[in-house]
Amino acid sequence: MRIRDHLARTGAPAFRFGQLIAAWQSSTAETFADVHALPAGLRADLAERFGPRLHPLTPLEVQRDEQVEKVLFASESGARIETVVSHYRAGWDSMCISSQAGCGLGCTFCATGAVGLVRNLTADEIVAQVMHPHWTREGRPRPASVAFMGMGEALANPHVFDALTLLTDAGYAGMSARRVTVSTVGFAPNLARLVDRHPRVTITLSVHSPFAQERARIIPLEEQFPLAQSLDILDRHAATSRRKVYLAYLLIAGVNDSDDHLAALAELVRTRSRPELFHVSVIRYNAGAGTPPDYRAPSSVRVDEFVRGLTVRGVHATRRRQFGTGIDAACGQLHANYLAAGPARLRHDRR
Repeated sequence: MRIRDHLARTGAPAFRFGQLIAAWQSSTAETFADVHALPAGLRADLAERFGPRLHPLTPLEVQRDEQVEKVLFASESGARIETVVSHYRAGWDSMCISSQAGCGLGCTFCATGAVGLVRNLTADEIVAQVMHPHWTREGRPRPASVAFMGMGEALANPHVFDALTLLTDAGYAGMSARRVTVSTVGFAPNLARLVDRHPRVTITLSVHSPFAQERARIIPLEEQFPLAQSLDILDRHAATSRRKVYLAYLLIAGVNDSDDHLAALAELVRTRSRPELFHVSVIRYNAGAGTPPDYRAPSSVRVDEFVRGLTVRGVHATRRRQFGTGIDAACGQLHANYLAAGPARLRHDRR
């Protein structure tokens, strides 16, 4: 975005930006100096103004297991950003990207909340997570789908709307809007804006408790924007777009996994105007740095029972597959562990 605006201000022909994007999409160029289609003077100008690298992110740390790769990127300002790619045996990849460095909402289940909000990511930093050459250096294709489920509350960052435009622009990242998911804990004003401006994007709303007071303890934003407000927005969206809506339910042992929770959650879905378009994704809690010590993962049997309980009550529900349990899988965990390493790690980075 910044580069396109700069080229327009300096009077460069429109096709120059297209040449830059072609090099960017091919992943053969990592610096402006590598984009030989551009005149040398323009390459030097862009490098002087925006730094030598095409991408505003640099890989800082990588963790891998059999099906997941998690990268901690550093932005040019030094902010740390987590991005995760899951490799499915069917042959396709899905990417989980961040919208903020840290998060200021303080959700008790999330390691990112323990970090606190550093800043919103720019649209360029959000899209760079998807287009970074790190992912394709080994000959793998770009991920088939992208989810805003990494660090931060996506709808608290106004730059997310420009990022969505870039991701779905045929002349830029070129992704289908149906392959992009935005996850939110219920930032209602921008949720309404999202369904208006990007109606084909898939939406996941975090519920985590059907009871308002309890949900406010888990997701403090409940006090400002109640769950009912977000559900009403999604109700209208589902009725007009006929697009499926996903409700995420993080199952925490002894907190929100009782039969009363199950019945109330099912009733919450059944009272929608188009309940058949609402799908509950049940997630087994995964402990992370900074989360309450009394939060525990329920047994696998209880997770399956909870899903079956929703199903027999007429609610579409599945258990979300979870990868990467051996590599700091919880959102914000790699970042939190990086910070915990302290000065020794920082000295290593400067070498």
